[in-house]
Amino acid sequence: MNTSGPAAGRGLRLTPFRGLRYVPDRVGSLAAVTSPPYDVVVRPDGLHHLESADPHNIVRLILPQAGTAAERHRQAAATLKKWLAEGVLAPDPEPVLYVYEQRSGDILQRGVIGALALSPASEGIVMPHEDVMADIVEDRADLMRTVAAHLEPLLLSYTGDDDGPDGAAAVIERVSERPPLLDTTTEDGFGHRLWAVPDPGERARIESDLSRRQALIADGHHRWATYLRLQRERSTPGPWDFGLVLLVDTARYPLRVRAIHRLLHRFPVDRALEALDGRFRVRTLDLPLPGALDALAEAASEGNAFLLAGDGRFHLADRPDEHLLARTVRADRPAAWRTLDATVLHSTLLDEVWGIPDDPQHIAYIHDTAAVVEQAERHNATAVLMHPVREEVVRRLARQGVTMPRKSTSFGPKPATGLVLRSLGTD
Repeated sequence: MNTSGPAAGRGLRLTPFRGLRYVPDRVGSLAAVTSPPYDVVVRPDGLHHLESADPHNIVRLILPQAGTAAERHRQAAATLKKWLAEGVLAPDPEPVLYVYEQRSGDILQRGVIGALALSPASEGIVMPHEDVMADIVEDRADLMRTVAAHLEPLLLSYTGDDDGPDGAAAVIERVSERPPLLDTTTEDGFGHRLWAVPDPGERARIESDLSRRQALIADGHHRWATYLRLQRERSTPGPWDFGLVLLVDTARYPLRVRAIHRLLHRFPVDRALEALDGRFRVRTLDLPLPGALDALAEAASEGNAFLLAGDGRFHLADRPDEHLLARTVRADRPAAWRTLDATVLHSTLLDEVWGIPDDPQHIAYIHDTAAVVEQAERHNATAVLMHPVREEVVRRLARQGVTMPRKSTSFGPKPATGLVLRSLGTD
């Protein structure tokens, strides 16, 4: 793995494309047709809420509802074709790059959206940091293959520098001072603005700057793996050699890193706690959720720690038995990987202590803390709340070519889905 960054021309290759965008006059509002990324919309009530927000909400494409996977994907393709025919979605007149801004309170993030040339991890240009689940990649691949479109951009981060007026950052800032193509506020309070970059000179400066950079996949490992899988299926060059991404310079706009929590189906908290006896220190906290999370953060600063919920209380599990860790955690990985909470959770707790297979029938991955606690209490299940990993740890492991356990991190803010799509027939 290249740890020093690629030379010019050997880095990121971002190209313009003709974005598919909603026609404002054909929908209730742009905010009402957007959605979080597909893997954040996990609860049925969240899905139904989005479906009812507008009949043309993008969730009908990214998470279609039907009896079988094949039926769902065919339904999404038919819906996309129908919306294009009706003028609900329309391609922009020419290939461009897009500047995208998200703002909420003191949070401001800007980046550039384009079609990025695909490359394997071995080239050190786009670095994954998490493992993926084969069944999700297969499902996403069949959906992309059937609809022949990229429905939502991945979030990639890179580290820029001050290149003066000719760098990508300077171009992005200048573009953001112009009237946007769209300006909307979603119900989570985030404002979203999008600009086209049609000027060839500005695009060339962005592309030249990025050609010296490498990027970390902040959000979208399964979709990136899907891009690569679909590329391998084709024998001739074409639009499948590129993927829809949002690139954010974290030197200028640092991302927030949050944890992704686990919901253990049909596994009550009392069983989980019983199995921890003598293996972890366990304390029951007489605290509300915010206080319990503070206690988790304090414990996590000293070692592996997890917060269990599902019975109306919170149970802090920390100080695992060192002999147990030595026996269950792989020794052929860097210390930073062996001591990750996600590593200990999967290798020690799930595999050894609890004996729970890591598949959708047994485990759900949920970003929202209150939601995972509520679901655990409603279904007599166990919620395992995680403390987030620091971004520098993620990047350091990625540069070493070491992937973390799947769903170890949640970087954000994530781009809203539905503001710009990429058809694989209109670039």
